[in-house]
Amino acid sequence: MKEGVLLFNLGGPETLEDVRPFLYNLFSDPDILRIRSDVLRRSLAWILAATRQRKSRGLYRQIGGGSPLRRITEAQAAALAAEFASRGREVGVYVGMRCWKPTIDEAVQRLLRDGIRRLVLLPLFPQYSMTTTGSCFRYFRTLDGRLGLSPKIQISYIQSWYKESLYVEAMADLIRAALMRFSEEGRARVRLLYSAHSLPARYIEEGDPYLEQSRESVALIDACLGTAHASTLAFQSRVGPVKWLGPDTRDVLADLAGKGVDRVLAVPISFVSDHIETLQEMDIQYKQLAAKLGIREFHRADAPNLHPTFIRALADLTIREWNSPVGRG
Repeated sequence: MKEGVLLFNLGGPETLEDVRPFLYNLFSDPDILRIRSDVLRRSLAWILAATRQRKSRGLYRQIGGGSPLRRITEAQAAALAAEFASRGREVGVYVGMRCWKPTIDEAVQRLLRDGIRRLVLLPLFPQYSMTTTGSCFRYFRTLDGRLGLSPKIQISYIQSWYKESLYVEAMADLIRAALMRFSEEGRARVRLLYSAHSLPARYIEEGDPYLEQSRESVALIDACLGTAHASTLAFQSRVGPVKWLGPDTRDVLADLAGKGVDRVLAVPISFVSDHIETLQEMDIQYKQLAAKLGIREFHRADAPNLHPTFIRALADLTIREWNSPVGRG
């Protein structure tokens, strides 16, 4: 039985010319912009993409003119395939982006051509949200219904994996390494500021488990670290006038500075690959804000990217799913 893994991610514009169509794809997603009418949602998505593209292009210009997300995700796929090979398994690993290229449609066509008969859907989002994992799964099920994949392929869905021990270990390793960037005399006073992508607050009120899972993630990583570093969970990347999940990372930085905290390590808790939120928002915006607030040292822990323990975590998740009698979704 030919085995495969489909890695899901949202994607990101690779060039400045890609920004507007990417934003349109993002806001057209009914799990992100919850408007029942397709016509109204797509019309609003067109307006949002047109009005936000200039500012977004400016941000992407600061990180080299585009997102590295596709490159990193494809490198993660290659590393995962190599990890399987080291364990004596030949596994096809595919990448499908919900809002950009390579699309989920393209990934499915590839795995069909390769004759995959047992497939694990593995979203690169540790915590579950309807706006990320839920959106990818919903779209895949639409394809399944159209193409009749299920009778031909044994499909398993991994809903969330923030509790995966090797993932927690990888995050702790990345934090320990980042702590070494601080001056030796101030290292013991570093405050850990976990920062996750925010959601409209009403999504949580409607039952999205993202907030609770994010809190649990922080607790698990802190327990693995076993250090005396205090930590705080905050949320970033808010857009629009609706009420968002908080506290906002910028507000928490200001609060910490007001309390005399002068050394902060930002930890990307919901991002497993570097992209605009880590490279621009955290590395540039928050670093500048920290300096303005009087925080003497501000650093960011690396995203998991190609960390070997993180890649092993993805392999363990997949193999455990294949060995489990439960998992079809």
